[in-house]
Amino acid sequence: MSHFINDRASLVTDAIDGLVAGSGGALARLDGYPEIRVVLRAEPEPGKVAVVSGGGSGHEPAHAGFVGPGLLAAAVCGDVFASPSVEAVLAGILAVTGEAGCVLIVKNYAGDRLNFGLAAERARALGRRVETVLVADDIALPDAARPRGLAGTLLVHKAAGHAAASGAPLEEVAALARRTAGAVRTLGIAVSTATMPGTTPEPRLAEGQAELGLGIHGEPGIERIDLPRADALAVRMTARFPAPIAGTERLALLVNNLGSTTALEMEVLTKAVLATSLGRRVRLLLGPSPVMTALDMHGASLTFLALDETIEAALVSETPVAAWPRARALREPIVRPLPEGVSGGPAPAPSRDPAVAARIEAVCRALIAAEASLNALDARVGDGDTGSTFAEGARAVLADLERLPQAEPAALCRALGDRLGRATGGSSGVLLSIFFTAAGAALAAGADWAKACAAGVERVRDIGGAGPGDRTMLDAAIPAIEALAASGIGAAAQAARAGAEATAGMERAGTGRSSYLAGSDLKGHPDPGAIALATAFEALAAESK
Repeated sequence: MSHFINDRASLVTDAIDGLVAGSGGALARLDGYPEIRVVLRAEPEPGKVAVVSGGGSGHEPAHAGFVGPGLLAAAVCGDVFASPSVEAVLAGILAVTGEAGCVLIVKNYAGDRLNFGLAAERARALGRRVETVLVADDIALPDAARPRGLAGTLLVHKAAGHAAASGAPLEEVAALARRTAGAVRTLGIAVSTATMPGTTPEPRLAEGQAELGLGIHGEPGIERIDLPRADALAVRMTARFPAPIAGTERLALLVNNLGSTTALEMEVLTKAVLATSLGRRVRLLLGPSPVMTALDMHGASLTFLALDETIEAALVSETPVAAWPRARALREPIVRPLPEGVSGGPAPAPSRDPAVAARIEAVCRALIAAEASLNALDARVGDGDTGSTFAEGARAVLADLERLPQAEPAALCRALGDRLGRATGGSSGVLLSIFFTAAGAALAAGADWAKACAAGVERVRDIGGAGPGDRTMLDAAIPAIEALAASGIGAAAQAARAGAEATAGMERAGTGRSSYLAGSDLKGHPDPGAIALATAFEALAAESK
């Protein structure tokens, strides 16, 4: 797998240099490369308690990305997924610790415990006041003797950082950090492991599988499962949270992206978690954000924190650190009515025609059944969503079938145009809306079905700008409508299929996303929109026999 790096040996130092350079002067680093890699504030606060943390790299923006006012005074960076050395941790402590002392926040991994713990002892021997706080928020193994430290560590950073910024003494800062660490729990889920930069990924999960409770270094999870729907997954994950989370009425929730999960997926998962019985107790939401990542892992973690007034005040306090996910108090969603004019006026009165209903249903079922194959075809020449676009429109029409004016052709076409215009995205949706709207107008003016369809196609050509040979669904529609007028629906279906298949030999596209591709990429692949239209004509012809 390719990565944007110079070489693995300089990966972490290069990344730190990039972080410091892009901080606008807010951050600095210690002069100790390559053995000592410490990021610290450019303007220290020697009169206040210093909060220091760190660990292996690969979890960015944790930890160096959270150095700043109200958070960390310094972060000590190890190699990817490896604890920094004792000497590096000691350098970080000594660089920022004054008379007020230091709180050292450590994730519960053996390497971190040993290196941070010995560095704290050495700092104390040099006269520094150092308190160590261990974070062990992982609930993957309920009976684990030493639970791992995961994304909950960041909430401990925020609590300690807020207390330190407020001028609290060392004992109070450490006590709040320990109380927060004791009240936070985390569980992860992923469908892929992390890829070490400069190496080839080694998948251990089959398609459709997920690993529940895996660690932030790619360690195997407690359970390998078939990935369910997001809402079912949320129920399954939240049901595993024990006390102090279970039974607590005021919770904070951090939804963490483990690296490469899309923003859309993270928002879906967030909605699903908030809809669970545990999620309904959430008062503060942080994220969804990538804050404690595992390189490019496709996964997420849920962190719940039992709130008290002091911890809540710490979480909502402001910090200028850009990477920090602001805590937001949850409110009921605001839904405003549609503006006048968007819905196209009053809905037509429904009417019933069993033959028309059967034909509409046949076309819709055929397009829904073809969703996956059309998406696969579109993935070769576009963005892979043609099948979903047509299926989305088909599902919307099916949902409204009994409310359509089935017995009134002109009104039916206008209703279909309105429904497809609202429910179907992309260019295909608006073009279908244009077609049905124009066809409805022609029917209202006295045209028969063949002439009305021809008027619809002509209107699509005028507005869309495409024509025969431009490698669009018109290459199926135009010959189909011509055949419909001459020989009927069976001939129209055959002409549509022939026109659609002919697009595979066209080496250019006149419009649409395919127009940005080279002829060599298009050759041999028919246009997915034309294939969808041919599928619709064939279903209509079969039902009309």
